[in-house]
Amino acid sequence: MQGKLYLVPNHLGNEQTNFTIPSDVAMLTCRLRHFIVENLRTARRYLRLLDPKMDIDNSTFFVLDKHTGTKEYASFLKPIMQGHDTGIISEAGCPGVADPGAEIVKMAHQKGIKIVPLTGPSSILLALMASGLNGQNFAFNGYLPIEKNERSKALKQLESLSIKENQTQLFIEAPYRNNAMAKDILNYCRSATLLCIACNITLPDEFIETRPVSEWKGKLPDLHKKPTMFLLQG
Repeated sequence: MQGKLYLVPNHLGNEQTNFTIPSDVAMLTCRLRHFIVENLRTARRYLRLLDPKMDIDNSTFFVLDKHTGTKEYASFLKPIMQGHDTGIISEAGCPGVADPGAEIVKMAHQKGIKIVPLTGPSSILLALMASGLNGQNFAFNGYLPIEKNERSKALKQLESLSIKENQTQLFIEAPYRNNAMAKDILNYCRSATLLCIACNITLPDEFIETRPVSEWKGKLPDLHKKPTMFLLQG
């Protein structure tokens, strides 16, 4: 009998996993013995958090990161074809969402493998939920350009699209460039545009606030090296 591919959510930085990972999800995950992960060390640490007694040394791990070639993907699914349930674990949040695991899931569909998404935290949805912005029509745009002119153009395009479609625009930045991104939003966007900054979601120092761009000036928090989601609605 063919195994299943489980999409295992990871915490967003808060290692008190009982706060973000349902107990049944933790128990199911720790019964698996085959995993596809972004980083071996952090995946093993995460599994130890879920169950300190888990037999990790007798588990099999396949690493899926930016260095992994597409020709390796099929080999990651071989245990499933041999009857072994397998889990994909992202570095943070939900696999397949802003995550390389999506390519494995696509291939699994092509092979007729049953996909089982498990419940857990997503910074995208949690930020949207808490923003007060339009949750009926929204788009996640990943990373915006780094170069100043291209970034200015991208921000203005997202703002215009938000106004035209009444659509919330979400995006992220490398944590060490968060402060620069926040300042660029204030410089390039209209004063009445709503900006939500959602930082360190689920952590003890979680910060989520929505204000017009004009009201953020001179009041930006320090976002340096803190996982942050930016949301705009014109």
